[in-house]
Amino acid sequence: MFAPTPSPGRGWGVAHSYVTEGGSDLRYNTGSLLRCKTQWSLKQNPEIGIRTGTVNPVVGEVNDGFLNDIQGRHVRKEDVFQALENAHSGPVEEGAVGAGTGSSCMGWKGGIGTASRVLPVELGGYTVGVLVQTNFDGVLTVGGAPVGRELGRYSFSKYFPYSLPEPQDPGGSVMVVVATDAPLDQRQLERVAKRVGLGLARTGFYSSNGSGDFFIAFSTAQRIPHTSGLTIKSEVVSNDSMSALFLATVEATEEAVLNSLLKATTVVGRDGNTRDAIDIKELLQVLKKYNALDWDKKLPPWGNGQK
Repeated sequence: MFAPTPSPGRGWGVAHSYVTEGGSDLRYNTGSLLRCKTQWSLKQNPEIGIRTGTVNPVVGEVNDGFLNDIQGRHVRKEDVFQALENAHSGPVEEGAVGAGTGSSCMGWKGGIGTASRVLPVELGGYTVGVLVQTNFDGVLTVGGAPVGRELGRYSFSKYFPYSLPEPQDPGGSVMVVVATDAPLDQRQLERVAKRVGLGLARTGFYSSNGSGDFFIAFSTAQRIPHTSGLTIKSEVVSNDSMSALFLATVEATEEAVLNSLLKATTVVGRDGNTRDAIDIKELLQVLKKYNALDWDKKLPPWGNGQK
């Protein structure tokens, strides 16, 4: 079971959103990925479209044109098949990898980030995992510390004489996937997906005009038979028990964004365009200045409560 949720803005994923806000659209690589995903699905299930239903692939995109030569359309069928066939569980690469290779985040090199939360047994013991592809503008905030302002990289900074020049290519969209083993129906998953924006906002994200922001959530709790009878039995979390999942989603989203920045490396892209990775030493200096370090070791529920 899954549910997509677009936030205000532009982007591919639900075409109506872009048409409504910005007019017609043509993006590179997305169409080829759709075709490749369809071909791969037909390879895995030869009866699709003949003895069973059709395939409806889901493909998202961000505009990483500052670094990426999007006109080259470099993602090929072989790349897509290799990614799908080599997918496996285990540690995940983060930073400037895969779809995050060309993305930028709040003036620095962005990329792929992941994080998760496990609820206490008393609250269901469910796991909530979040994967982000960060490619958006904003004013970086870490643990409440105004990192972007301190380091002179933030939206509209060119209008303030005391700041560094504003980074090029602001905006650009964000894609977020939320996975959980909590038994949720489509309506509940949509509620979870909507909380992603709250986690993004905690990092300094504000959904700029050109930003297409799409969040999708799915549950692995129940498998629905491909061919079923007249009725299907299912079990879902009660609405009164959803709040812990919401908080887990917000926290994991925030952490995933920060991981995408901290794991990223400086990338030189098309025409020599360069996006620097955030300087971790400078970041730590700002966090120390605002007493934003190690609070997780001092405060509940992880710490011992001693400040």
